[in-house]
Amino acid sequence: MNPLEIEVKFYISNPSDLRQHILELGAESQGRFFETNIRYEDSHNSFLQRESILRLRKDRKATLTFKSKSPDQNHEFKILRELEVEVSDFKIMQNILEAIGFHEEQIYEKWRETLILKDLIFCIDTMPFGIFLEIEGKGNEIIESAQRLNLCWGHRILANYLSIFERIKTKFNLSFSDVTFENFKPLGASFDHIIQSFQEDQKN
Repeated sequence: MNPLEIEVKFYISNPSDLRQHILELGAESQGRFFETNIRYEDSHNSFLQRESILRLRKDRKATLTFKSKSPDQNHEFKILRELEVEVSDFKIMQNILEAIGFHEEQIYEKWRETLILKDLIFCIDTMPFGIFLEIEGKGNEIIESAQRLNLCWGHRILANYLSIFERIKTKFNLSFSDVTFENFKPLGASFDHIIQSFQEDQKN
């Protein structure tokens, strides 16, 4: 397994059309599932400072993931070192992590449909604050697939969902830290301008 995760994401307004286009390229859907993610921290809350994340995820299975910044950086993509293992019991894994000194720092939810095309992974993610397409694979294949899907490469987003949420939280002075659909339900606000500020061409 390649320990490097190479990806970009796009903020999308036409998920149904885009999904159909991905299927027409020959991709196969692996299904759509609801995810509960728990981000863990150590006693010094140092993971985020080191641009790392320890996450326990539950969807149709349970997985424990550690992501850290890769020395192989490229401004075209988000590149992380990813170590991931499936665990047999979500609750017991929670207990193990707490027993060895980690604590639950943040919960975030999403609906995700994964579509596979050879070595490319397309994820249509419905977050509480918007819908995104993540493309993961080899760099040149990511660029080529984005072009075939008529996505503007200059509008790609390299930030993760939690970074996007932190800017939303600051802008709207939100009192909660868990990115759940229940927390966002009463807001009834558009976050377009904040999310678009993460697009790469906004930084040039």
